[in-house]
Amino acid sequence: MRADARRNRDRLLAEARTAFLDHGTDASLEDVAARAGVGVGTLYRHFPTREALLAELLRERFDALAAGARQLAGHPSPREALIIWTLDFVRTTTVYRGLTAAVTATLHDPASALHASCEAMRGAATALLTRAQEAGEVRADVAPLEFLALVAGASWAREQMPGAGVRGDRLFLLLFEGLERPDQGPPEDQ
Repeated sequence: MRADARRNRDRLLAEARTAFLDHGTDASLEDVAARAGVGVGTLYRHFPTREALLAELLRERFDALAAGARQLAGHPSPREALIIWTLDFVRTTTVYRGLTAAVTATLHDPASALHASCEAMRGAATALLTRAQEAGEVRADVAPLEFLALVAGASWAREQMPGAGVRGDRLFLLLFEGLERPDQGPPEDQ
């Protein structure tokens, strides 16, 4: 990549990061390009879709999450390992308002630039959940996709809460308390 193209790309990433922090994942890409001092065509040459731009912004964070899951595989408490990883995952996927929905949608869209990263997160969550279930520390009747749906729902709620921080983490601790209850199967009225 030429030096001027690299500078444009770096400015686009910096401005996108700021725009997404300020306005969420629906921030205007035209404004991002203008703030970076380039035309919108330059933005789309570097990042053909919004998801490609998000994928680049999140690559290091998702790589760190995948590495964290591998490190936590040897944690003495599989339940604690799952909690630690899930809270890190949630903090990553709620850094930009609207990101939870984008990440969730890409799980079902193999064409999305975020899909491979999201699949890696699904694999990490599945491995940690399975280990906690096998250790008897988390109820065995929760499927990985159910777990991820619960996490996505709580993540969305965390995004909506003003001053999410500690209160948002409390949602996940409550979720994990529910995962500890003995297997009871579905309610009879369903």
